[in-house]
Amino acid sequence: MMMMELRHLDAALLVLILGHLSSALEVPLDLPQPPTITHQSPKEYIMDPRENIIIHCDAKGKPHPSFSWTRNGTHFDVEQDPNVIMRPHSGTLVVDLSRARPENFEGVFQCTARNKYGSAVSNNIVIRQSKSPLWSKEKFKPIVVQEGVSLVLPCRPPAGLPPPIIFWMDNNFQKLPQSKRVSQSLNGDLYFSNVRREDSRNDYICYARFTHTQTIQQKQPITVKVLNPDAINDTMADYYNDTELLNEAPVDERKPTFLIPSGHSSAKMVLRGHVLEMECIAEGLPTPEVSWTKVSGDLPGRRASFLHFNKTLRIVNVSESDAGDYRCTARNQLGSAQHTISVAVKAAPYWISGPPKNLVLAPGESGVLTCRASGTPKPSIMWSRNGGPIENSPKDISRKVEDDTIIFTDVQTDSSAVYQCNISNPYGYLLSNAFVNVLSEPPRVLTPANKLYQVIENRPALMDCSSFGSPIPKITWFKDSRASTLDGDPYILHDNGTLEIQVAQAQHKGKYTCVATNMLGIYENHVYLETKEPTHIIKLPDDKVVQRGRSVLFECKVKHDKDLFPSLIWLKDDEELPDDERFIVEFDSLSITDVSERDAGTYTCIVNTTLDHDSATAELTVVEPTPAPAVLHGRPDPPTDLELTDQKKRSVQLTWIPGEEHNSPIEEFVIQYEDSLHRRGHWHDLARVPGTKTTAHLKLSPHVYYTFRVLARNAVGLSEPSSPSRMYKTDPAAPDQNPKDVRGSGTEHNNLVITWQPLSGLQSNGPGLHYKVSWRQKRPGSDWTTVTVANNSRFTVSGTPTFSPYEIKVQAVNDHGDGPEPAVALGYSGEDLPLSAPTNVRATVVNSTLAELHWDPVPLHLIRGHVQGYKVYYWRRHNLHKHNPDHMEKRILTFSGNHSHGMLPGLHPFSHYSFNVRVFNKKGDGPPSTAQQFKTPEGEPGPPVSLSVTDPSLDSLTLEWSPPHEHNGHITGYDLKYQPVNNSNELGPEEELALAANETSVTLKNLKYSPRYRFYLNARTSAGAGPAFSLEHAVKLEEGNTQTSHPVAWSPRRRPINKARPASPFANVSSSVEEDGALISWEYWGPEKNVYVEYIADNSEDEEEWQKELVNGSQNVKLKGLKGGLSYRVRVVAQGHHEQPLHSEELFVTVPAVTSRQVDIATQGWFIGLMCAIALLILVLLIICFIQRNKGGKYPVKEKEDAHTDPEFQPMKDDDCTFVEYSDNEDHKPLKGSRTPSNGTVKRDDSDDSLVDYGEGGDGQFNEDGSFIGQYSGKSSSRDNAEGQESSGAPSPINAMNSLNSFV
Repeated sequence: MMMMELRHLDAALLVLILGHLSSALEVPLDLPQPPTITHQSPKEYIMDPRENIIIHCDAKGKPHPSFSWTRNGTHFDVEQDPNVIMRPHSGTLVVDLSRARPENFEGVFQCTARNKYGSAVSNNIVIRQSKSPLWSKEKFKPIVVQEGVSLVLPCRPPAGLPPPIIFWMDNNFQKLPQSKRVSQSLNGDLYFSNVRREDSRNDYICYARFTHTQTIQQKQPITVKVLNPDAINDTMADYYNDTELLNEAPVDERKPTFLIPSGHSSAKMVLRGHVLEMECIAEGLPTPEVSWTKVSGDLPGRRASFLHFNKTLRIVNVSESDAGDYRCTARNQLGSAQHTISVAVKAAPYWISGPPKNLVLAPGESGVLTCRASGTPKPSIMWSRNGGPIENSPKDISRKVEDDTIIFTDVQTDSSAVYQCNISNPYGYLLSNAFVNVLSEPPRVLTPANKLYQVIENRPALMDCSSFGSPIPKITWFKDSRASTLDGDPYILHDNGTLEIQVAQAQHKGKYTCVATNMLGIYENHVYLETKEPTHIIKLPDDKVVQRGRSVLFECKVKHDKDLFPSLIWLKDDEELPDDERFIVEFDSLSITDVSERDAGTYTCIVNTTLDHDSATAELTVVEPTPAPAVLHGRPDPPTDLELTDQKKRSVQLTWIPGEEHNSPIEEFVIQYEDSLHRRGHWHDLARVPGTKTTAHLKLSPHVYYTFRVLARNAVGLSEPSSPSRMYKTDPAAPDQNPKDVRGSGTEHNNLVITWQPLSGLQSNGPGLHYKVSWRQKRPGSDWTTVTVANNSRFTVSGTPTFSPYEIKVQAVNDHGDGPEPAVALGYSGEDLPLSAPTNVRATVVNSTLAELHWDPVPLHLIRGHVQGYKVYYWRRHNLHKHNPDHMEKRILTFSGNHSHGMLPGLHPFSHYSFNVRVFNKKGDGPPSTAQQFKTPEGEPGPPVSLSVTDPSLDSLTLEWSPPHEHNGHITGYDLKYQPVNNSNELGPEEELALAANETSVTLKNLKYSPRYRFYLNARTSAGAGPAFSLEHAVKLEEGNTQTSHPVAWSPRRRPINKARPASPFANVSSSVEEDGALISWEYWGPEKNVYVEYIADNSEDEEEWQKELVNGSQNVKLKGLKGGLSYRVRVVAQGHHEQPLHSEELFVTVPAVTSRQVDIATQGWFIGLMCAIALLILVLLIICFIQRNKGGKYPVKEKEDAHTDPEFQPMKDDDCTFVEYSDNEDHKPLKGSRTPSNGTVKRDDSDDSLVDYGEGGDGQFNEDGSFIGQYSGKSSSRDNAEGQESSGAPSPINAMNSLNSFV
């Protein structure tokens, strides 16, 4: 493909030359000239109502033209329509359809561009709205046909603008397969030459895609049923009463006949340049094949193609020679059919020699405008002047109209105008503008001065001398000394002033002068011609035969002109090389490693320059490797004979001879260097090249003393280094780069420290490396200050203002010059403490433990540094409850960044807080804001401090407790819950008491139903109830024998007020056991932030088995990993800078075993007796029911059915426990028409009473007449309404057993 592009390169160059020589006359825009239309919309414009209409009309002229429009032949006032605007300096209209109806802008639009020298008009632009109408809703009967007949499925899509694209698909949006037998016609219908059984389907769907609106419309699916005639019987005929049955007679094989077109001949008309499509679709059995011939000649070879399995003949770019008779022939084994199509070719008008060209004439000159076109039928020609009929224009004696030509003689200045040529016939029109511009203008050369032309020797050379003047200037060329004009061999002077040398040689290079002359003056211009040596491949790649798995090298050495820079590409089989790392492309070679069979093919080397190219090919053949005896492999010997060639300032070529491979191919060479000037004795890797190369082009740095060596690597390993090459010294040069990571910051409030990453010795490029350090304050009018720094990468500027921005740059300099212009970095002088505090500080209380703080940020210039954030200092002034102590300890909450608000969590409820806000930078905190206060509302209280039992007796006891340490508000009362616990640790029903806030004890009586009780006590505030303190205690069983209480959780007494603080930072450690774990709470005032809870089983002997639970800054945690029935030791730990962590006092927590809420009555005698009685009663009822049901006989059911029309409400008979309308003589017979559910079960709604429950199975679900009896419920909703709570039938034995199980 790429080779084809290269072969077309010369042809394209020829076209470019011809176009260059025939370019039209262009008047420079700085000279007066009539308007010229430069851009306009096409003649047919189909608008999308979802987008704006844009009608283009652009023109040039001097003076710049003004624009106007007509619509349907009348003036269109753009300013009067708010939905239409005209673009500035243009005539382009933009219609906003978001507020207008699209149909209001349909019509024929024409643009006129005018200035004082004339008027140019555009084509008639027909604006129409795109349409994608919906398909009419119609339901198709199934089409039933016999196998072998022909069939046509109509599509008939709705008419759209532009017409839609038709295709057939199924319900899964898959295109229906087409073949010689089944194909789509040009009008969209689907044709079957003969149908087969596999054509049966119910989803033949025709789709219409409207391209302009990007919508798709779908026709209703069509069902086709193809039947084998032997399979049709009476039963199936009944099924197809409502179908369309075609061709009932048996179908035999038959010769072809045409379904479309009909008859033996037809006619078709097509326009010149359009596409001609003719189709012939035939039916027959077997499927016929279609062929095409032209009766009066041959089919056009490249322009003709066959589509739709040869059923359609398509000819593109139709010409008059395509007229004539075309014959399509359909043929199968039984015969053939023919149809002749007579094609007539008409033609809309078309230019013979192009549209008329502009005329630029001097006063008194003559000229001709020619408007020559053809068409079929012959078109008529109408001339206009400045947009109006030429007959109505002012009389001009210098103008004479003769059919398709206007002749101008002795023109004057007032003869300037724009002429329109309109050529039309019934099939279209051509409209062209051409102006006559009468000017007196001295010559000028438009080709740029001193332009350089480069050509390859022995190729053509073209040098431009584009000019303008009126009268038209005469062009003369001279070379060098102007000894003579260049008007003979080997020079060719073209009419447009271009000078051509057909075969350029070295002696033709030099300076050329073109001179433009007319009666008003003279103008000359100079250009230069250089000839270059052609590019040649001097070493062609050789054909190669390579064993699979080996490597191969193709060389392609090029000779080219020294001033041209070639690029080389490789192709495989005329395509790009595979994207495979095995293909290694160098400047003059291609190597392939690990060759495989797929690498075989033709490889092409192509070298390109800006002026020419060359190419060469080679063939690669891959063969199987020949078996070889086992060999010993070793590391390669070091390379030898290192040689330096092609020495330049920044590069050198190194060549070497490889050493012995030792039966393992060399994979790569490693090139290393030593810098004897900067780091003697240190070798560094410089490059790696494939093992097939023995040459490397090395890029070097200035001011380095290079010594090179080469190492070879194969699969075994790396060779010893080669002997060093001779030393190669590169010349010093100015630095190529500047220091990186330039920064500026201050260590004091009045300095600026500038730092950078210094260059290495290799990067210095020469001796005397130092740095120009420059800085200036970033403000208008500041000047740069520069110092020179050597042997350092840091410089301090003193006396700077505090935290001021500075622009900084550092440039590398050595004895041979300055480095490149450095980039400017931004730095800041030193910071100082902020001068101001935040203002407008305020707090909004969100809830009892959370507040939202707001403040106005400090202005940046008062922060005097990079703002790091804001700190909130807050402390609890006192608790609003008199029982709680005051805490004056200040805490700090930090908000990083430039914030103006934040949330303050972890507050104590019912407390009075003070706070202030400070901004801080890297230097420290600023002054505090004015202190503000807020109060937190009441919260849920903590658990009571203690709960104990006093005065226990046989059926009573007294509970005493201490109020919570954390009131968190006003205590409004206490909630006491208690419940009995039996010997199996199961809990009984719960009792609840509400106690007054001033009570600290309560006596419970009548505790005689259980040996033990569990108590839960919690306090309440207006915010709700707090966590409970739980206790388990046994009542006194006998006089003098009382069981001791078993507390579930024990809490130490709270710390006395006004006492010295203990050594431990913890107090009021308490616990409460809940269903999902044990809640541990405490108070903590220590400085350490790492606080956690540890717990261990009380019977554990290993003190290292303590489990840890993190608390994340809160003062409570729920332990969820405790096992029921065990006791645990729990403590709170603070870990900080101390060597030993600080522990709270240990707390003992007992977790009860998993219990049930039901009272243990399973072992009570009265309960066992009751269950036995119920079981005996159920057994008796079952026996009675079975006896009654086996007595036989039928029972009237008409009245029952009338009374209970709903089959779901058919009750059992109360007197004998039988079901209505059941007979014993039908016990073992299936009921006619009966059905069972698909899962083999009968659904139960309200009861389990059914035949299945009584062992009769699930088959008796229907009456003898097939009516459904329904499910028999022991309790129906209808009877509930009538009889209240009374039972409506016998109880279900299954329900009875379930009830028994629930009691047991």
